[in-house]
Amino acid sequence: MLQAKILDDAQALLAELQARGLTLATAESCTGGLIAAALTAIPGSSATVLAGYVTYSNAAKTRMVGVPAAMIEAFGAVSEPVARRMAEGALVDAQAHLAVSCTGVAGPGGGSAEKPVGLVHLACASTGGATLAEHHVFPGDRTAIRAATVSAAFQLIRRALPTEPSA
Repeated sequence: MLQAKILDDAQALLAELQARGLTLATAESCTGGLIAAALTAIPGSSATVLAGYVTYSNAAKTRMVGVPAAMIEAFGAVSEPVARRMAEGALVDAQAHLAVSCTGVAGPGGGSAEKPVGLVHLACASTGGATLAEHHVFPGDRTAIRAATVSAAFQLIRRALPTEPSA
């Protein structure tokens, strides 16, 4: 179940995107589609959200959003290069103005010393702009990590917004 705060944030973000005439796509791994779910829970979101890719497996990352298998092998699925490529692939495939991605270790298992539970890489690509990327190590259980990832994705989208409205 999505928290009321996340839904309120989704509604505010959609209003901002719609006021600027911008569209969005998501490419999600560790959240399993929660970013898209939060956004599409809001009536009228279809004017903004063009596509959501749940690329939970490495093969899906390659097939759906064009992450080269060699990149996943070299850096691991939970990495900045993969998050960047996921966002860039979703942007192109969906033909959106912006695309946000996330890949991480939501737990409770799967973590390592190099990539602990809670590590999440996010990226936001935009047409005509640089792809922004960041990583976090979120505390808490699987539910908390996934919710924190959705909130961080919304913040990253806001940081990636162009300074001029779309024509």
